[in-house]
Formats: sequence, structure tokens, C-alpha cells
Amino acid sequence: MSQIVVLVGNPQLSSRTRLVAEEVAQQIAARSGAEVDDTIELAGVADALFRFPDDSVDVLSARVADADVLIVASPTYKATYTGLLKAFLDRFPTGGLRGVTAIPLLTIGAPTHALAVEHGLRPLLVELGASTPTRGIAFPAADVERRSEIVAAWLDAEWPALAGVLSTAQGSEAVASAV
Repeated sequence: MSQIVVLVGNPQLSSRTRLVAEEVAQQIAARSGAEVDDTIELAGVADALFRFPDDSVDVLSARVADADVLIVASPTYKATYTGLLKAFLDRFPTGGLRGVTAIPLLTIGAPTHALAVEHGLRPLLVELGASTPTRGIAFPAADVERRSEIVAAWLDAEWPALAGVLSTAQGSEAVASAV
């Protein structure tokens, strides 16, 4: 069964960004039969991100690298993602997320930030080797109460690309368990 991990780069715990990212994960799980494995809030390990090595951060890095689907979420800061998220992702080598299907998600305060998800976050994930088969999500933070409806509309449009990836991942798991 495919595993979905949510990675939240908001410096505030239990943020609107987390709510939206978990909604994406839950809706993907409901459609695909995948399992939502974990939500990682980087705010909880912010003090450890610049210690090398750090066992707590290394464990989180391994969970992220082992995900089949990774929802990478951040509020938009200075027209891109947070430094907190960047500091965590900088721990991965080039190609360190190979085999992970990533969905970039930014909560935005204004429509002028909508392109940040495609021009800032997506290239970082691709550099790390992640596959990003869908459009990213630029989610208006003011609409968090409508997240179920907005995420459903995004998923309706993106499902053909994502379903193919998820069925391939589940087929690979079946082959691996038969060997």
C-alpha cells in the first residue's frame, strides 16, 4: 500500500498550511486506497535543523525519503517557501528524493504569489529527484474553511496524472512482495 507523508514547513505548529496539506493527503488516500502515514511539522525540530548529525532530524529525513507520496507544504514567505523548509530539504543530496512523488503546496496571502509554487518550490523538489506529476497547489490562506471543496476541485483536475503514479507504485509493491 502506498504511503503518504505530509511535510509542513510552517514555523507555527498546527497552522492553516498543515490543515490544507492534511486535507490533500486525506483526499488522495480516500481516492487511491493509500495510507496517510505521518505529518511532520518542522516547527517541532527547528532548533535541531542546523546540528549535524541530529538523530531526530535524521529519522524525519528517512521518513520523507521513504514516502511514496510527499505533500510538501509551506506558507509563502518573500514570494517563495520558508527558510525552515529550505533548511530541512538542504539536508538531502541531489537525487535524495528519487522515487518519491511530491506535491508542492504553498498557502498564499495574495494572488500575486500564485506562481511561487511552480517557480520556487517545484524546482527544488525536482532537483532533489522527486517526481512532480501534478500542478502545484497555490492555496489562498483566507479560504482555509473551504479547503475540502478547493482541494477536491484541484484533485479532480489532477487525478489522471496522480492515479497513474499511484497505481504504478502499488503494482511495484505487489511485485516486490511476490518475489
